Amino acid sequence: MKRTLILLLLCLLAVLNLSAQTPIYNVTAYGACGDGKTNDAAAIQRAIDQCCADGGGQVYFPRNHTFLAGPIELKSNVELVLDATATLKAHPDESLYRLSAFGKNEGEGMLWLWAKNCRNLSFSGRGTIDGNGVAFMGAELSDSYELKPVTTFDPRPHVLTLYGCKQVNLRDITVREGAYWTVHFVGCDDVVVDGVNLLNNLKIRNGDGIDIDHSRNVRISNCHITSGDDCICLKNRREFAEYGSCHNITVTNCTMTSRSCAVKIGSENMDSIYNVTIANCIISASNRGLGIQNRDEGTITDVSFSNIIMDCRLWSDVWWGKAEPIYVTSYPRADGNNKDANWRFPKGQTHGRSGEVSRIFFTDIFATSENGCFIGGDTDTKVNNITLNRVRLNLRPQTHYKGGVYDKRPCRDEGFVRDKVYGLYVEKASAVTVDGLTVQAAPGIDYGGERN
Repeated sequence: MKRTLILLLLCLLAVLNLSAQTPIYNVTAYGACGDGKTNDAAAIQRAIDQCCADGGGQVYFPRNHTFLAGPIELKSNVELVLDATATLKAHPDESLYRLSAFGKNEGEGMLWLWAKNCRNLSFSGRGTIDGNGVAFMGAELSDSYELKPVTTFDPRPHVLTLYGCKQVNLRDITVREGAYWTVHFVGCDDVVVDGVNLLNNLKIRNGDGIDIDHSRNVRISNCHITSGDDCICLKNRREFAEYGSCHNITVTNCTMTSRSCAVKIGSENMDSIYNVTIANCIISASNRGLGIQNRDEGTITDVSFSNIIMDCRLWSDVWWGKAEPIYVTSYPRADGNNKDANWRFPKGQTHGRSGEVSRIFFTDIFATSENGCFIGGDTDTKVNNITLNRVRLNLRPQTHYKGGVYDKRPCRDEGFVRDKVYGLYVEKASAVTVDGLTVQAAPGIDYGGERN
């Protein structure tokens, strides 16, 4: 009995000591209502500012509250802790969002939760960050939501955008309903995303899950992601050229569903992307499985995909992709004639080029799909040293859409290759090594074998 009491006392002292070491800033103490109606942004900002000024701690969102808020700037040494049943939700008033997520390029969404040049920034708890995506959409269609008409200014808020931040942690929380990109790391270093449920509406276009942009040393693991657009995307946007290359990225033990591509590298890539490992993942009901879509002058090298199970199916042309389980391409994007053309090409140019894609490895991949793999480029050597090792394809019809169409968008030509369903279609590439490609084609598939 005495021993038990001593242990209980030691545990109590440890808890008290931890509390003393970790200051907690309850947002309700700073005026947040949490009634789901009041704009609590100012109160939440006061709590964050005070936490940072005091040297850091936890900004706490108590359970059973919905904190509606406009834009919020995050600070160094701050951990946002959302208790179970606590929700931080984007305010639906479009007029609140006036700070562009892409600097001078205002045509691709605004900031909601954001930080710049911060250190030691964390998000945790069992609560929810809700981007309120449908509130910013037009009418619901059969395959998507209409996008409201915009020209060079798009008010849709990105959920979380971090620029030049170091030591970032997202653990265990739920992030949902992004109206545009959901989690965007720009020029960040030392990032951990672990155990996160990222649940976007599958009909919202541009609704990426996690975008890794000019960032390095990023580890994503044990996550469940559903997104209308790409679940996880690596890129180098031209607006952020000062941050350099994107490299040292690992993705493990994740489950994903996407109307576009579950794991994509590109299409925006004006620098280099290298040293990337994607392993031990399950992809279901996606328009495309694993995609490399290089459309700018940057290079993509030394990428490994392994131990992945996929289920791909055809969706409408609203979404890029034609159920290609494996997709490796490099084509120059279409000449600049769209609303954001000035940001897609080098300054002063409207005609671009695409860079090399090489040393890409696919090992132990099993895919059920309505279409086969596609490898291609605009020259015979730009896409090179691609290895498929122990890849098994189960080709079977799942929808009324016609198979045998391969999607090269965005590119200068018509954008589609129309043929039979092949286990592997190679348009232009060199040093493509296939060791153990097994294809089983069900009745109803217009199967043509392999073509290169």
